[in-house]
Amino acid sequence: MINKGELIDNRYKIVRSIGEGGMANVYLAWDTILEREVAVKVLRGDLAEDEKFIRRFQREANAASSLRHPNIVEMYDVGEDNGKYFIVMEYVDGKTLKSLIKKRGALNLTEAIDIMLQLTSGIACAHDSYIIHRDIKPQNVMILEDGRVKITDFGIAMALNSNELTQTNSVMGSVHYLPPEQASGSGSTIKSDIYSLGILFFELLTGSVPFKGDNAVEIAIKHMRDPIPSVCQINPSIPQSVENIILNATAKNPKNRYDSVAEMYEDLRTCLDPLRFDEKRVVYKYPEHNLENTKTITKLESREIKNKLEDSKKENSDKKLNTALTITGIVCVIIVIIGLVFIWVLSIDTSKEVYVPDNLEGMKETDACKKIENADLICKVEYAYDSEYEEDVVMKVSPKSSTKTKAGNTVIITVSSYEDTVEVDNYVGKNVDVVKAQLEELGIRVVTTAKKVTEDDEIEENSIISQSVEKGGRLQKNNSVIELTYATLIVVYPDFTDGTYTRDLIEQFCSDNHITCSFKEEEDNNYKEGDIILQSRSAGDEVRSGTTLTITIATNTKKSDKNPENNDDTKLEG
Repeated sequence: MINKGELIDNRYKIVRSIGEGGMANVYLAWDTILEREVAVKVLRGDLAEDEKFIRRFQREANAASSLRHPNIVEMYDVGEDNGKYFIVMEYVDGKTLKSLIKKRGALNLTEAIDIMLQLTSGIACAHDSYIIHRDIKPQNVMILEDGRVKITDFGIAMALNSNELTQTNSVMGSVHYLPPEQASGSGSTIKSDIYSLGILFFELLTGSVPFKGDNAVEIAIKHMRDPIPSVCQINPSIPQSVENIILNATAKNPKNRYDSVAEMYEDLRTCLDPLRFDEKRVVYKYPEHNLENTKTITKLESREIKNKLEDSKKENSDKKLNTALTITGIVCVIIVIIGLVFIWVLSIDTSKEVYVPDNLEGMKETDACKKIENADLICKVEYAYDSEYEEDVVMKVSPKSSTKTKAGNTVIITVSSYEDTVEVDNYVGKNVDVVKAQLEELGIRVVTTAKKVTEDDEIEENSIISQSVEKGGRLQKNNSVIELTYATLIVVYPDFTDGTYTRDLIEQFCSDNHITCSFKEEEDNNYKEGDIILQSRSAGDEVRSGTTLTITIATNTKKSDKNPENNDDTKLEG
């Protein structure tokens, strides 16, 4: 880890850590030359001496540096500093698409299509540069407050014409978005990115990934064997033209997928055209299943089971006995539970259609679940934070209230939770540096803005004048920003050369306004001894307290001012 305040390459001052990855750690930093916030990705210390990882890290930089697109995070610099290999990138002040999905669940149709249009536009640009992302997932997509999308982390991106495209046996990326050919070790193509985009589109429309499992192997098998669930069945309001995009993108056989991301982009652009609403469901031209891939994953699964069996043989006989007794007890409990569940399921007429209860939104969690269960439905609770709702209140229901469904189906309620939030206090009048440090320690990003004040305003310097979030509001840790406006004292310089100021008066002025004052003498027979002939800042200039002022005082080589005998005026008077 790199400490706060540390300089990278004598230029990038570390502010705080903003993320950790398998290869590198990412920091928010301040570019001291261009005076802007940047993100600095630094290769992890335990990998910095591994030539293989260094080459991979540098390859990432070389690949990403060629990309210029409004939906791709821009890379500014790459280098090495005392054994630290780093990349400097555009800092995106937003949240991940994954966090947005967790908070809101399924997005509405127009939102999801807008996000996909931006994603496909950015990935098409990368493919035009012969670069495959290979790790497309909502965790690698940032979304800004204005709705703009930025694709991040080309950490395993690679030029198609690279001589090092040899890791065909590596399963890269997140398994929830993993193309079947990539899972089986057949390598990646541009169609692998298309598959991942299709899975991401499914998640935007439904709020959930299509394939889940207890481990990576189980999920990978489902990617290879199971057909993707129908979004039209999950949400009947989604037109077939939209589902067809997902089907064309997530075909298990790459031959059945779009030939390019640009083709997928064009399909997205016109999918809500009313003329396309009556489209027929996609029928694949080529066979979907690949037995060779299935066998590959099955071997992985078998190897896991074999390893577990070999590990268990190493346990001593006493531990075996204790484990066996424990397992026996657990199995008995499970059998009882299964029996009870089985009896409960049998008691429900699954052919019976019921309605999701009304008025669940705004109810307490326990009351809502009770109402759902009384309707012969299963209640599943998810938690999220929304400033508009009180804690422990139902914010969203899926399927929606009054929706007809079969008895025994699951109803998901999203309940407001204040966990991982910070309650905002009244910070007005407090020192901005102290409050900023306290909030950042709690995981809240603080933006400070200086406002000019004068002594007449009677506001203490560096004290907070206003805050963007009022007292009592809540901010999510690691996902919220508050702006603090603080006072900076402005001093207006008078004209010290007008003949009314002496050195003593200037020193008093500087002392009152916390200005460091220095004096220097200059021979000039056109002025009287002690006259102020020059000031380093002009009259009327506005400066902050704490600055330095230099005053030039005249000295005179004539003795007339000090010796009456040599002073013509004195002689005349005499």
